[in-house]
Amino acid sequence: MRLPILAIGLALAFWSMSSCSSVEVFTEKKEVTILKPYQRFALVNKELGIQGFSDQNLDVMVQNELIQILTSTGMQYDAVNPEVLIKYYSNEDIRQREQVVPLSPNPYWGMRMYDPWLFNPMMRNYSSTVRTSNYELLQVILDIIDPKADKYVMMITAVTEVSQPKNKPKLTIQALHKATTTFVIANAPN
Repeated sequence: MRLPILAIGLALAFWSMSSCSSVEVFTEKKEVTILKPYQRFALVNKELGIQGFSDQNLDVMVQNELIQILTSTGMQYDAVNPEVLIKYYSNEDIRQREQVVPLSPNPYWGMRMYDPWLFNPMMRNYSSTVRTSNYELLQVILDIIDPKADKYVMMITAVTEVSQPKNKPKLTIQALHKATTTFVIANAPN
């Protein structure tokens, strides 16, 4: 009885914390349905020494945060006999965005002086300018696998955009929280 209330409270807390960010969550590859809530889990990345992110510090931070989130919901880390295996990894893709900025046809509208030769709209080329900005499309992916059936319970992908490198750890943790919350809600007993 206490676990569903804790899971719902945890989900609401994460939702309110990260409601400002634009993180979208997608769930796919449901090969096995959750018949009973999983209580023991193991991280494939930790046990096999696989790095899920290109930055090692970010990888360690994600690993520790994932263990902390799942243990706070009542699950136990058990590398010997887990009920569910979790593998995390990322897809970090550098992209460019073009923004069209139209120039005003009357740039000096409202000024007190007017010189018809200097500010003549017929004498200037009012084409739009295009600004290009770089950003990183970051995907935090959780593969949740039932080791007895050797099938996917679900694959959760949280997608966000990182426009400044200094915000990458914060946005990565927010994406991880949303993906993990999706699993916690699906794992909660009915």
